[in-house]
Amino acid sequence: MSGDSGLRRAQRRIGKSARERLRPVWPPVGTVRMGGLRRVEPISRHYGFDRGTPVDRHYIETFLRRHAGTPDYGVGDVRGRVLEVGNDTYSRRFGPASAQIDVLHVDTSNPAATVVGDLSSGEGLPAQTFDCVICTQTLHVIWDFAAAIRNLHGMLRPGGVLLATVPGITATCKPDRDLWGDYWRFTTLSFRRLLEETFPPAGVQVEAYGNVLAATAFLQGLAAQELAPGELAPRDPDYELLIAARARRAI
Repeated sequence: MSGDSGLRRAQRRIGKSARERLRPVWPPVGTVRMGGLRRVEPISRHYGFDRGTPVDRHYIETFLRRHAGTPDYGVGDVRGRVLEVGNDTYSRRFGPASAQIDVLHVDTSNPAATVVGDLSSGEGLPAQTFDCVICTQTLHVIWDFAAAIRNLHGMLRPGGVLLATVPGITATCKPDRDLWGDYWRFTTLSFRRLLEETFPPAGVQVEAYGNVLAATAFLQGLAAQELAPGELAPRDPDYELLIAARARRAI
């Protein structure tokens, strides 16, 4: 009796699956008009910089603005002594005038660098020096990104905050690929797990930005200005274009 019941249940499941496959879809197959997106070459290979603000940069700025201590959000994380990896664009834009800003670069080729050090090896990195470290779109071009996270943590003072972003969906990153490599893409799950290996889990907050339209626009090289705010704002967990995290070192 139980065997017959199991067989009937399996038959019902098979029948339901077949009906779902035969169910009409909307829009009907063959009627979608892709217009200017029906192309094998992107509209721009410059990530949107040549058209305005790249979509991923729009999300980076949204994330940093929330944590920066703007009038809308009160006292934030970008304060005290701040280190930014590569340049000081975001620390100066979102930090207060009272902030002491340093720039980290791997060698002396960057004239803006005040700290020359290697995130992978830790060589040249000062210990427990900064109240905030801003590291945007960097960890994916470092082979040993886990060591880089440990070294970012090591530069923070007790209670200091790391504000970091990594790509989820993106085209190949140039010129990084040709200079030192382009190795990784992340998800909210992988980035959270990596950060929690070094930072206290209670001090780690990870979020994703993006949706299918934003991801399509970004891959095509369209700028954020070419999408409406209502098209950029929705977050679809199936399309994690940008991953952003706030991680606080234990006091």
